[in-house]
Amino acid sequence: MANKEILLVADVFANEKEIDKEIIFQAIESALEAATVKRYENPVKARVSINRNTGDYTTFRRWQVVDVNHDINGDVEFPGWQILLEAAQFENPNIEIGDFIEEEVESVAFCRIAAQTAKQVIIQKVREAERRKIVEAYQDRVGDLVTGVVKRIEKGSVYLDLGGHIEAYIAREDMIPKEPVRMGDRIRGYLKAARLEPRGPQLFVSRTAPELLTALFRLEVPEVGEGLIEIMGAARDPGSRAKIAVKANDPRLDPIGACVGMRGSRVQAISNELAGERVDIILWNPNDAQFVINAMAPAEIQSIVIDEDKHSMEVAVATDSLSQAIGRGGQNVRLATELTGWELNIHDAAQVDKNQDETIAKAKQEFIDLLDVDEEIASILVEVGLSNIEEIAYIPAEEMMEIEGFDQELVDALRSRAKDALLIKAIASEEKIETSEPSADLLALEGVDEKLAHEMAAKGIITVDDLAEQAIDDIIEFTGMTEDRAGKLIMKARESWFADDQG
Repeated sequence: MANKEILLVADVFANEKEIDKEIIFQAIESALEAATVKRYENPVKARVSINRNTGDYTTFRRWQVVDVNHDINGDVEFPGWQILLEAAQFENPNIEIGDFIEEEVESVAFCRIAAQTAKQVIIQKVREAERRKIVEAYQDRVGDLVTGVVKRIEKGSVYLDLGGHIEAYIAREDMIPKEPVRMGDRIRGYLKAARLEPRGPQLFVSRTAPELLTALFRLEVPEVGEGLIEIMGAARDPGSRAKIAVKANDPRLDPIGACVGMRGSRVQAISNELAGERVDIILWNPNDAQFVINAMAPAEIQSIVIDEDKHSMEVAVATDSLSQAIGRGGQNVRLATELTGWELNIHDAAQVDKNQDETIAKAKQEFIDLLDVDEEIASILVEVGLSNIEEIAYIPAEEMMEIEGFDQELVDALRSRAKDALLIKAIASEEKIETSEPSADLLALEGVDEKLAHEMAAKGIITVDDLAEQAIDDIIEFTGMTEDRAGKLIMKARESWFADDQG
């Protein structure tokens, strides 16, 4: 049956929607197949083939080849569109299960198709093609900035009109908290994904991703866009504060000055785009400790102790800088941790010095008491970096022999006494498990039950202050609790340290 109207419909839809004409032909074939099936009382299958050049189309009724269904006495389940393999092989000995047998039948007229069925099928196919086209067009732009007009707001989520009937979606959690957004506002976002979904949005945009901050600097700072300044990392507390690390690939450039701009114009433009988010521009440094010092600015760092195995740093800051280093709600140290990639533990420098002096004095006295040596030898042991009898018991004898004034006899005696002291200490520790009692403040601490309190007391953690001085790994080692819970307990115990500063 010839039908020039089919060619006209295909041309119109393809041109108006900028969709491949083949998709329109497939949609019309599906509509004709649906109309053909409706002519039969029982369920059948049909196939329509349209000649893409002339508009002629032919209709076939189809039967799928199946095996015997023993549940229904060896017959087929759906006689209207199934045929047994044995029967099908009379016509075609080479046919297999799953193949189709077709018989040409009278075609329905295109103009007499149930209009709504044809329309819905075509529209659905066109929509699917449009959605696929949008995803393909934006697939290579994932990671870029996109700008759109707020089209509608639903429960905190925002739909952006990117132009050309293209829509992007910003989920509530990807919106900057408390940012005032109104219909018609023009805003930017970071395109984090473009994927084909059966329904709903396909372009997913974020206003909270650190990559948005990086992209805005590329846009506002020409030196960054040209590669003269490189962004090494970014961390954000969306809508409140952010840190971004930069380095200059041209030694003549001041990367921080270039990013700030004349009278702060460049960084201010970025801050305005991010609902007033304050941006700290940090000078990147290949030395991790120096990079941490830069990231913690303006807090004054007194000392840093690096633990490579745990990938953490113990950072001591001046007492009057403690609250500044931590930041409101721990914001500053959290952002610095995210930016540098190091776990940062902040301590009061005065307290660290006091603790260090106490540790040295305690170690000297321990050596005097447990190793039966005079103060001079105890001082030498501390000066060479030995801080407890465990180290003396197990350090290679050759290393101790390198200490000036030490001979084989003294080294052997020290190592033997240290091992004896450790044995006595282990026995005493077992007894302590049964006798140690936790303090009232430790028992009352949120997150600590009686069993846990006694476990900690057995390890010498009697008070809340004792717990505050512990490291996360130390707590995990003997309690078996999760890292997250151990961290929360320690931070709870440390609240009193800077409660006054934070207030």
